[in-house]
Amino acid sequence: MADLATLAQLLDASLDPRQNKEAELKIRAEEKKPGFALSLLQITASGNFQYNTRLASALFFKNFIRRNWTDVEGNYKLPPQDVMAIKTEIVGLMISVPRGIQSQLGEAISVIADSDFWERWDTLVDDLVSRLKPDDPVTNAGVLQVAHSIFARWRPLMRTDELYTEINHVLSKFSQPFLSLWQRLDAYIESHSGDKKALQEAFAELDLTLLLFYDLSCQDMPPTFEENLQGISSLLLKYLTYNNKLLQTDDESEPGPLENTKANIFEALTLYIGKYYEDFGRHVTGFVESSWHLLTTTGAEPKNDILVSKALHFLTSVAGNREQVQNFSDPAVQNQIMEKVILPNVALRDSDVEMFEDEPIEFIRRDLEGSDSETRRRAAGDFLRQLSDQFEQSVTQIAMTLIQNCLQEFSSNPSENWRSKDTAVSLFYALASKGATTSTHGVTKTNSLVNIGDFFSTNLASDLQKDDAQPLIKVDAIKYLYVFRSIITKEQWQQVMPLLVNHLGNSNYCVYTYAAVAVDRVLAMTDETGKPVIDPASIKPLASSLLEHLFSLVEKDSAPEKVQENEFVMRCIMRVLIVLKDGISAVAESVLQHLVSITTIISANPSNPKFYYYHFESIGALIRFTASTHAEAVGAVLFAPFAAILSKPVDEFIPYVFQLVAALFEAEPTKPLTEQYKQLIAPILGPSVWEQRGNIPAATRLLSAIVPRAADELLSANQVVSVLGIFQKLVSTKVYEGYGFDLLETVVTTFPAPALEPFWVELVTLMLKRLQKNPSQAFNLRFVRFYHFVSSRDDKGLGADFFIAVTDRIQNDVFRQLYPGIILTKTQELARPLDRKVAAISLTKTLADSKAFQERYAKGWTLTCNALLKLLENPPLPPTEADVIAELDVEDSSFGVGFTQLNTVRRPTTDLYPEVTDLRKWVGQYLKAADQRHGGRIGKTVGETLSPDAKKVLNAYMSL
Repeated sequence: MADLATLAQLLDASLDPRQNKEAELKIRAEEKKPGFALSLLQITASGNFQYNTRLASALFFKNFIRRNWTDVEGNYKLPPQDVMAIKTEIVGLMISVPRGIQSQLGEAISVIADSDFWERWDTLVDDLVSRLKPDDPVTNAGVLQVAHSIFARWRPLMRTDELYTEINHVLSKFSQPFLSLWQRLDAYIESHSGDKKALQEAFAELDLTLLLFYDLSCQDMPPTFEENLQGISSLLLKYLTYNNKLLQTDDESEPGPLENTKANIFEALTLYIGKYYEDFGRHVTGFVESSWHLLTTTGAEPKNDILVSKALHFLTSVAGNREQVQNFSDPAVQNQIMEKVILPNVALRDSDVEMFEDEPIEFIRRDLEGSDSETRRRAAGDFLRQLSDQFEQSVTQIAMTLIQNCLQEFSSNPSENWRSKDTAVSLFYALASKGATTSTHGVTKTNSLVNIGDFFSTNLASDLQKDDAQPLIKVDAIKYLYVFRSIITKEQWQQVMPLLVNHLGNSNYCVYTYAAVAVDRVLAMTDETGKPVIDPASIKPLASSLLEHLFSLVEKDSAPEKVQENEFVMRCIMRVLIVLKDGISAVAESVLQHLVSITTIISANPSNPKFYYYHFESIGALIRFTASTHAEAVGAVLFAPFAAILSKPVDEFIPYVFQLVAALFEAEPTKPLTEQYKQLIAPILGPSVWEQRGNIPAATRLLSAIVPRAADELLSANQVVSVLGIFQKLVSTKVYEGYGFDLLETVVTTFPAPALEPFWVELVTLMLKRLQKNPSQAFNLRFVRFYHFVSSRDDKGLGADFFIAVTDRIQNDVFRQLYPGIILTKTQELARPLDRKVAAISLTKTLADSKAFQERYAKGWTLTCNALLKLLENPPLPPTEADVIAELDVEDSSFGVGFTQLNTVRRPTTDLYPEVTDLRKWVGQYLKAADQRHGGRIGKTVGETLSPDAKKVLNAYMSL
């Protein structure tokens, strides 16, 4: 076990920006020692260390558990005694530490629970229940925090039998004690209504109680809750209207206990009205009245934002319910809602304007990415949209009257009343848009009672042309184009596009960023025929100055965190490069220098995953569209920053670098590697690269790209063994077996048969052992694909007879069971067209030339022929261009610690036999030629063994 004082010193150093990298490396070295995780837990638990040291220790523990709890197969990576000790200690420990530290340990518990709960940790719920104490809110809050860390995992999951088994296990032990605890907590709050400290502790427990109420109900209503729904509803309504001066806070920005509790109640109510209305419907009326009262009496302070938005979400769900919607059918009620609830919550507040001016990137993210789902404005807009869906005529009329009033107010004094115009535009967004907003096309369905084009030309177009328009109003005009981009016609776009590009030069951060967002999305848009809305040819003349300007926006402050702050501008750069395609060559040199400079700067401290994803996609676009002629030159410039990333190492960037270098190598597959890039061979063969799960897809691709270009070096250094060792490691796990076969096929394609001769028996033995141990469907199919790959490569000294000879060396005649039982059966299940094509060619060559099938497996010849004819009933077509070039829209990409695919350098599907375009014709001609070679042997076998129907079909192919 690590020395606690030394480890604590390293943890302190990790908090110091000047020492953190070195300290983290030393801590990572300590990880290898047994008991490391327990040392971290001891520091976290001990009051002898400072709070920050304990927090850092909890943070390292969480990250250590994420990386090291289990392998990809679900087996523990830690010693059994450490696993047992962690699960024994962590619940009690989490209950005892301060709340800030609890959240870190809670995430670690969630990781452990993902793997172990409930079957490998079946004592946990009993342990939690045993720790609940009447009238001890602090202890109970700790227990409930642990429970929430585990049960919150259920919220986003799809329904499965395994999930419901887990939930039922929990409910059988936890739901009744939980409900009793809630009732006792209510009594405790009543009896301590004059004790501020006790009330604050009780409301911390109540908050967690409400979160758990949601967790336990998120998949299905627990029977215990159903039986006690009247009492639960009474408690929810009580605390929705509860007030106590001791819990009110003076802080205008941060929500206090009352705001948090009421927001959590609204979240639970929204779940229940949406999912369990049949049971819950009779209780709804009181909540609607309370929410209405709350919305009309709650102040505009930012601390109330989450509460107000949750209340609006609740009313939106009520308005979407067929029975409840009649509450809103009276136009007079609608008018009140519009004036008293929607209008004030859509209007800009001082805090919004301050954020626009002082934290522009945060303002943009909240507005564009939906991270403002907790804001009043979005929630009020959703409520208006729901009302408009239900009562389109009357709601549209009322809303348009308010919009016109706001616009008139603006016109009377534009410099003083500009916020009124912003309110009008925000109301119009919500009123005009229908249905879901898509990431690629924005709003695609609109309110038929309003005119999108007219509203823009009458009220917003001039704001894009005036230099003196208020920046937020310019943003409204640009955002309008962005939101309704699919509704605006191609001709209109061609008129406004120059104005958008012009606004990239605006001095205001938000204005140029919104312009970049709109330019990016419009360049990505296509019309109904698939043609770009903006002709790429119109961008090419602007490309050089446009890109220089965009790069200047990224690079204007050289601090790493500032360079990578604005992912929206980086995405616009990426989009311009993708649209330019081959036109990149005109700007490639300058663009490459900018991208290299940015890579070097952000490598020092990666902090914005979206930014660096778009950044690496931009490098990918450059490689993709220049590499066929300039790969070596581009690679030479990229080598230094890439080598620095690999040597530091910058873990977040390594999978991207591997993909980009692989794409460079694949562009010129027959050239030997340069001396620079030969330096990658030893590291890529080392074990450390393959220990990080996120590296494996990209590392496999890179190694597969290195093998054909460094075959001689690998042979002379006896490193083929190392490559095959990596195959063995990959193919032994279900998650990575496909990557293993990809690598092996590259090896077999690249190296001469004699070089691989010593390894074949061991390789095939490994596969046969996996086939015996209940393999996955994916493994079966990859094995069958590999068999056909080998069987079809008679030009390399392989073929069906070669594979049979290898299996004979493992166990004589094992092929007799393997071939009909697995290979032929699974061949028909191959889904990918190119796999089916290889299989057809393999079976054809077997019929044509295999001695074993003539002499040992005569019945197998007939089975093979029938399997081939079945494949040819629906012959795979050669891939079209669209199959090879993936759609390059990256809006919906997910970003995580693991592997993220770069779309710009997505590996194209390789056709091993591109010369075979008409498969039926090729099969017929190949068998016909073989028949002549073998003196009519094939025709004779066909005549003697095939059914009349099969004979007729095969003869038809041979006469093509």
